[in-house]
Amino acid sequence: MSRNMKRTIGIVGGGAAGMTAAIAAASRGAEVILFEGNDRLGKKILATGNGKCNLGNMDLGIEKYNTENPELLQGYLERFGTNETIAFFRKLGLLIKQKNGYLYPVSEQASSVLDVLRFEIARLKEITVKTGCKIEKIEKDTKRNVFKIWNGNEAYSFDRVILTCGGKAAPKTGSDGSGYRMAKMLGHSVLPVVPALVQLKCREDWMKSVAGVRADAEIMLLKNGRVVTSERGELQITDYGISGIPTFQLSRKVGYILKEQNEVEICIDFLPDFVKDGFADKLSGARLPLMACKTVEEYFTGMLNKKLMLLFIKLAGLKPTEPAGCADIKKIKRVYELCRKLTVHIYADNSFDNAQVSAGGVPLCEITRQLESKMVPGAYFAGELLDVDGRCGGYNLQWAWCSGYLAGTYATDGEMEDATFKSGEN
Repeated sequence: MSRNMKRTIGIVGGGAAGMTAAIAAASRGAEVILFEGNDRLGKKILATGNGKCNLGNMDLGIEKYNTENPELLQGYLERFGTNETIAFFRKLGLLIKQKNGYLYPVSEQASSVLDVLRFEIARLKEITVKTGCKIEKIEKDTKRNVFKIWNGNEAYSFDRVILTCGGKAAPKTGSDGSGYRMAKMLGHSVLPVVPALVQLKCREDWMKSVAGVRADAEIMLLKNGRVVTSERGELQITDYGISGIPTFQLSRKVGYILKEQNEVEICIDFLPDFVKDGFADKLSGARLPLMACKTVEEYFTGMLNKKLMLLFIKLAGLKPTEPAGCADIKKIKRVYELCRKLTVHIYADNSFDNAQVSAGGVPLCEITRQLESKMVPGAYFAGELLDVDGRCGGYNLQWAWCSGYLAGTYATDGEMEDATFKSGEN
């Protein structure tokens, strides 16, 4: 393309990836129209990191993500990683700080991240923002080699398009899954989509009695009685099931299993720092003679949260007021076992309404190293619409910045200057 001709780019979706793509493209001289279904840009950003916006992580690696094509994802992250994210936002004027490797704006307000993006978009005259646009259709006119994006009966023509519509998580923020429909219009397939980083619902009717309890625990996903994978962190018990970081980390795997069967077993260890072998025998053998004059409730006081211990006493068939010295030793050991192996049965996740991200989407094998469609050249993808979802810790926003920036760059001139942001302050 001649340098005195400006490439026109239509971007569908004004979230984290869409705004980044618009800035990258306009900074290289493209004329951009950014379409957003909401009345303002970046609504979902305001809810990230509990309103603090964990925008990245110093510990970035392919193992922090789930995708069917890790090698391709690795290439994207190598071109736009954590250092590039820091430099990108510092160039926009955002002050960034670290907390144990987690990146936050110094203000600890997600609105600060959204503001610097909005201010840059307003500053760049090459970007036109159209909010309140529910894009219904996208197609390529192969004769004229242009794309048409339809907003109702109004059509817009572009040299290139970038789909950054998001997935299905948090639909109230605009992620309603419409991007998958548009991807299919362009000939792409969509891998099964499930909620990720979401709470899980349990069948147990005693959950309400321990609702609100938080505890450091290891939770293990079981399949045919064997541990498939596990996570550790602060577990939160709700009146309907389990929540907290370790639950979120396992939720995508649970979601896919629930597509095939009615329930999933999870085993919880509330004392993960203690040696497992002989735990009940050792503690009961050493502790019971010293506490024989106490009640069962007194005997177990201080081990775990009081609500949990009273629940385990009940589940073991004991009464809190009976003398510990007279209690059935098998039931005493059963209480210890419940502290280490409490099995709960998951029958559902907490739906896309409560999910932070969605797993699945357009497979990476259908796009190029430049995030361009293999089916329809000139169409690019970025963000949650693709089959990439990360763990908690800023990894999903990192993917949004990374894929948005690369897609905006390649859609404009097909080239990427590796040192674009590495010369900035680190």
